[in-house]
Amino acid sequence: MSASGLAARIAQHIRSHGPISVAAFMAMALHDPHAGYYARRDPFGRAGDFITAPEISQIFGELIGVWCADLWQQMGAPGSVILAELGPGRGTLMADLLRATANVPAFQRALRLYLVEASPVLRAEQQRRLAAAEPLFADDVAQLPPGPLLLIGNEFLDALPIRQLVRGRWEWAERLVAINGDGELIFVRGPENPALTLLVPPVLREEPEGRVVEICPAATALAASVAERLTDSAGAALFIDYGYFPSQPGPTLSALRRHRPVNPLEDPGEADLSAHVDFAALAEAGQAAGAGVWGPVPQGRFLAALGAEARLRTLSVRASAEQRASLESGGRRLIEPGEMGTLFKAIALTSPGLPAPAGFAKAAVPGST
Repeated sequence: MSASGLAARIAQHIRSHGPISVAAFMAMALHDPHAGYYARRDPFGRAGDFITAPEISQIFGELIGVWCADLWQQMGAPGSVILAELGPGRGTLMADLLRATANVPAFQRALRLYLVEASPVLRAEQQRRLAAAEPLFADDVAQLPPGPLLLIGNEFLDALPIRQLVRGRWEWAERLVAINGDGELIFVRGPENPALTLLVPPVLREEPEGRVVEICPAATALAASVAERLTDSAGAALFIDYGYFPSQPGPTLSALRRHRPVNPLEDPGEADLSAHVDFAALAEAGQAAGAGVWGPVPQGRFLAALGAEARLRTLSVRASAEQRASLESGGRRLIEPGEMGTLFKAIALTSPGLPAPAGFAKAAVPGST
C-alpha cells in the first residue's frame, strides 16, 4: 500500500468514527504494517531522513559499551546477562558496543543479545550486521526473558506516540486529527474534560488558555515496567534522547523527510514523526515503580565523563588527516552545546542499591536510591 493509500484509509476511518488522537495518528503513520514509515524503509543516514548519534561517530557506541561493562561489574559480574537494545536502527550502536568490550571477555561471554525491533526491514539489517553475536528478536520489552538486564534505548522514546492536550477556558481538551471539507487532515480541538486536566502534570495545569502540553503514556508506562523489573532482578536501563527537564509546555511534534521539516499531517507514512521527551515524567514513573533514577544529564557531559576526549585522541593517533577531521567533527557534534550536547540528555534507571552509574555521579534524582 502506498502512503497516499494510508492517508485515504486514515481519512475514511475519521469519516466513519470521528476525529482521532495525535497518538493514534502517529501509531498508524509510523507502524501500519503495510504502509507505515518504519514498515517499508531504512530511514537512517544521509540517504534517509535523519541521522542518529551512532551513525555520526563510533565513539558513541563504544562509550555505551564501556558504560554497560562497568554496570555489569557493579552488578557482581553475573555469568549470564541480557543485553537488549530498543529500536537498534541498523545495529551500528550495538556493533560498536561489542567491538569496544572485546577486551572484557568475561562480559562478552555472559551476554545474551536481544533486539527489540518492529521493522522487518531493519531487523534484516541488524541480523546481517550482528550475526556473529547471534541476536534474538523481540517485539517489546515484555518479551525479554527474566534475569539480569542491561537495556539501552537511544532515540527510541521520541518516536513513541504522544497525546497533545490544550488548555481550554475551564478545563483541558485534547487536540485531535480530523479532516476538512477538502478531505485534508487537520488538527482540531476536542471538548474540555476534567479527566483530561488530571493527565496534565500538576505544575502545568494553570497554563493560560490555548497552551499545548504533550504527554507520552507509552514512555511513562515503559519506564514503570522496566523499573518494576529492575526491583526484582539486577540491572540497569539507559535512555538517551532529545527533550526537556523539568516538564514544560509547548508543542514539539515534528516530521522530517530527507532531513527537512515537513507538515506532520501531510503524506502519513512518508516522514518520520517524533516529539521531545519529558524527562521529568520519565524519572517520576521510574522512581514511583521503585527503581533508582539517575539524571537526566546533558549528553555532552555524560559522554565526556565516560572518556570521549581520551577516546578521540586514541583514535586520531593512527588516523589520516581526513579521518581525523571526520572524527573531530563527529565528536563535536555529539558533545558541543550548540549541537547535540545539551538538547540530548541521558537518564538511567537502576536496581535499588546499585551505586551511581558512570556519568551520573552527581545527578541522582533526590530520594530515588
